[in-house]
Amino acid sequence: MKLSQLKTILSQLNKVEFRFENGVPIPKHFHVTEIGSTIKTFMDCGGTCREEKLITFQLWYANDFDHRLSASKLIEIIKLSEEKLGLEDLEIEVEYQQETVGKYGLDYTEGKFVLTPTLTDCLAKDKCGVPEPVTTVTTSCCDPQSGCC
Repeated sequence: MKLSQLKTILSQLNKVEFRFENGVPIPKHFHVTEIGSTIKTFMDCGGTCREEKLITFQLWYANDFDHRLSASKLIEIIKLSEEKLGLEDLEIEVEYQQETVGKYGLDYTEGKFVLTPTLTDCLAKDKCGVPEPVTTVTTSCCDPQSGCC
């Protein structure tokens, strides 16, 4: 999800709720402790230099059980961050503390923001000799309307 999409959704909400893809909720007394811009400059295993730019949100909670972040307050924090940091309309990555800091994508479904898994990948499969996965298409040999299957 891009920053502009987040702001559009927030403008239609009163409360902000986050959960994991498996349905486990983030405690309702969470804080957004950081909004930032992350630029990662790196070289892949094939020798190609790359750059990745993201907006980062850090979610955190403590024993402040009365804390509730409203959608309007989060929009204010985002607008201030845009003004002070010159944020671009980039994809959002959410950092959340569990056993270690996890990095998640962001989606929105059923009235809640969803922390989605992020994955690693080889960016130079052609140079490393890693084969691309083969996809096979299977077709049924009978007509579903025939009653045979």
